Amino acid sequence: MNKGRALRPGDLIGLLSVSNPVTDEERQCSVDVVEALGFRTVCGESLFHRRGYLAGPDEIRARDVNRMFADPDIAGIFCVRGGEGANRLPEMIDLEVVRKNPKVFLGYSDVTVFHLLLGQGADLVTIQGPMPYTEFRRDTFEGYVKEHFLKAVTKTEPVGEILPPQGDPAIQALVPGTVEAPLVGGCLSLISALMGTPWEIDTRGKILIIEDVGEQPYKYDRWLCQLRSSGKLQQCAGVVVGQCIDCTTDKPKMDIPLEEIFADLLVPLGVPVLLNVPFGHGKRKATFPLGVRALLDGNAGRFFLTESGVR
Repeated sequence: MNKGRALRPGDLIGLLSVSNPVTDEERQCSVDVVEALGFRTVCGESLFHRRGYLAGPDEIRARDVNRMFADPDIAGIFCVRGGEGANRLPEMIDLEVVRKNPKVFLGYSDVTVFHLLLGQGADLVTIQGPMPYTEFRRDTFEGYVKEHFLKAVTKTEPVGEILPPQGDPAIQALVPGTVEAPLVGGCLSLISALMGTPWEIDTRGKILIIEDVGEQPYKYDRWLCQLRSSGKLQQCAGVVVGQCIDCTTDKPKMDIPLEEIFADLLVPLGVPVLLNVPFGHGKRKATFPLGVRALLDGNAGRFFLTESGVR
């Protein structure tokens, strides 16, 4: 896998959106919070445009990505927010430019499309973690979230063990066993949306990480069944379930708890499985480089990032 250089104070960070638009105030806020970390910033065209729920036309959003990877002065690229629309862009991304110019690429949620596209199409380690407008500006960024983020993007040593923030649920071992393998995955609904495309997830011999937000349990059931029917679940070496936020049903009498759905569909795989690992849409989250090796200990309920995501 290709890795971006570890970020240093004074580095130039490209800010863009591959998904939803931002207002002038939100754009300036994103600039301010990134520069408060000691970086310089340059804004892509996508932060100045709006087309309904999109940060401008597809061509503008894709051009931002291609230009920022090609620009040798830009050390890292941060998606300022997620939303919808990233799945319009894969055909327009110059993967050869990405391959020749590896750099930190940050985001989560809808940015899962780019984690799969760049990871599998350009062998790039990408960073699933907090985004400027979504998290950097919030009080909850200080402490756990900020420390994990900076360690992941500025240090060439492995992050090591991922422990939940104080007061959050403990990591739960659903299936015992131990495995060390590369990480792949992200937001489960976006993983599902890319099935049947050239960018569908490759889980062979990898630890699959999944999370989502605002979705009812039956949708997790549907998406996991799709991955099972396609063989993707059977091919993975382990599964790590992150923060599944706001996943209650609107039909309580017909509810199956999410934990039972995971037990029904993941336990029969016979690979180690962890629940409640702190990544995803929660307010307090760790930062995960995707494509690097991790250690899943389903015996002790522990999870380690054993390889750095930057060089």
